Amino acid sequence: MIKFIRSLYFGRRVFYALFGISLLFLISFWFQPLYSITWIITAILGVLVLTDIVALYSKSSISADRLLPEKFSNSDENTVEIQIKNDYGFKLHAEVIDEIPIQFQKRDFLRSIELQSGKKIRFEYLLKPLKRGEYVFGNLNIYVFSILKLAKRRFVYNKDQMVKVYPSFIQMKKLDFMALDQKINMHGIKKIRRIGHTMEFEQIKEYVRGDDVRTINWKATAKHKQLMVNQFQDERSQPVYSIIDSGRMMKMPFEGLSLLDYAINSSLAFSNIALKKKDKVGMLSFSNKMDKLQKASSKLSQLNRIMEALYNVDTGFYDSDFSLLYSRIKKNITHRSLLMLYTNFEHISALNRQLPYLKAIAKNHMLVVIFFENTEMTKLTNITPENISESAHQTVAEQFAHNKLLMAKELQRHGIQTLLTPPKDLSVNAINKYLEIKARGLL
Repeated sequence: MIKFIRSLYFGRRVFYALFGISLLFLISFWFQPLYSITWIITAILGVLVLTDIVALYSKSSISADRLLPEKFSNSDENTVEIQIKNDYGFKLHAEVIDEIPIQFQKRDFLRSIELQSGKKIRFEYLLKPLKRGEYVFGNLNIYVFSILKLAKRRFVYNKDQMVKVYPSFIQMKKLDFMALDQKINMHGIKKIRRIGHTMEFEQIKEYVRGDDVRTINWKATAKHKQLMVNQFQDERSQPVYSIIDSGRMMKMPFEGLSLLDYAINSSLAFSNIALKKKDKVGMLSFSNKMDKLQKASSKLSQLNRIMEALYNVDTGFYDSDFSLLYSRIKKNITHRSLLMLYTNFEHISALNRQLPYLKAIAKNHMLVVIFFENTEMTKLTNITPENISESAHQTVAEQFAHNKLLMAKELQRHGIQTLLTPPKDLSVNAINKYLEIKARGLL
């Protein structure tokens, strides 16, 4: 009985009808013949409501399911599919209310649909998570009512479904083609001129205009009676690490995502490209203590291991310990490697405190320090100030922007590769930097 009461609701038409009947009873106080007519209308309404309830609570039912992907991609649109089948012998109207995870703070989800008898209907909606972790869906509530729309019956399905939100693997797949030598032209992707020959021999081919004459193979030329040149490919199986600072400076938000999320999405896309270039990839995260360490490997399963290690990494309110990072790298990364360090410095004094450790790391490894432009400050530098207050804000913003450039120059002066980038362009710029290092044979 309690289950029946909890599932039964009345439609708006019932309340409108009751309001009208109440009004008629009030009028019948002065107009006596209306009193009997009002009771007849009330009886008719009661019969119709009872009929509607009996029809909805017959042995027939509906079936529904919420179909979730195995995992969500952070900062991307993810599809959730709802399937509903009407097993009643008549057409139904339905209102679908899905209890979306609290992280989205969305409490107005409502879909109104028609369900033909014996037919199945599907519809989709999109969710864009902005934080990694576990997301729990509540009830899938479906309120069905007949053509009379006097009573509603609630069906509940798929309570407490959980889906994990991983770093952006959709972005990773979009950037897959950057691993190819013949890259498609795309805004932000640079063609890197190859210099030097610190690369592995690949094949001998016919000379074409533009080939380096220093690569001519004279023995093959004499044999084939035409110019032949040696062709080289990038060195493979080189260890490449993504090092992610998860300290308080990476908590800063830009366009809904924290700097840490940008760094994690970029490191995943970058690791995918490095694997396709036949290099070994690994990752390391740290703040005031060492969090995750994944040794470099070229196995295909390495990307999944990195994804599992990264999906739950979070920022704290502690300053990052670069001395601890240096000691951990010295102990665990013994071969010369490419280290892509994702961090952030907002003032040159903060960089100067960590510079001795960065220089020590760069002695044994190819270190690339990646830090972020403050895009909000950059916007202030481009406005036309209209009063003294705006002029003061612009001056401070210009000082911050200038400090960022000084920090990049200071790192380069000590032989440390640097990448200063807006957060939204991080993935493309990081991959470009990796391809540049490979092309120049710096590692």
